[in-house]
Amino acid sequence: MATEHKNLSEFDPAQLPDASQMRFGLVVSEWNSEITENLFEGARDTLLACGVPPAHITRWNVPGSFELPFGCRKLIKHIPQHAVIAIGSVIRGETRHFDFVCEAVAQGVKDLNVQGNTPVIFCVLTDDTLEQARARSGGRLGNKGTEAAVAAIKMASLGH
Repeated sequence: MATEHKNLSEFDPAQLPDASQMRFGLVVSEWNSEITENLFEGARDTLLACGVPPAHITRWNVPGSFELPFGCRKLIKHIPQHAVIAIGSVIRGETRHFDFVCEAVAQGVKDLNVQGNTPVIFCVLTDDTLEQARARSGGRLGNKGTEAAVAAIKMASLGH
């Protein structure tokens, strides 16, 4: 697996563009909240560590990962952002529901990026087990929320 034995949280704020004047939206799925709260905290803490003022970080919650693209689109429309992070967690179960949700969310975030002017970062864990999700949301492999915030800063700085 691509992230095996890698800590996703390693970054150097000095190597990133200045984010002190940027605004970021974090749209967070309430489903699998143990995981999504950890991802949110990783993203928020990274933005703060990179100089983003707390008032420049907006959080909106949505019921599940399937609703993330809609929540991101609405947030961008109502409160202009330099970038938005879609935060979710889908854990494989016994049915194909996992496949449908993962595909829809990935396509929805892709569509927002292709059709809009605000970068939307895909921070949706799509794991086979809860243990895998924990490892990537603040566990032994770091925090994918941190990686998403770094990507958001880099994408927000394009063209500025």
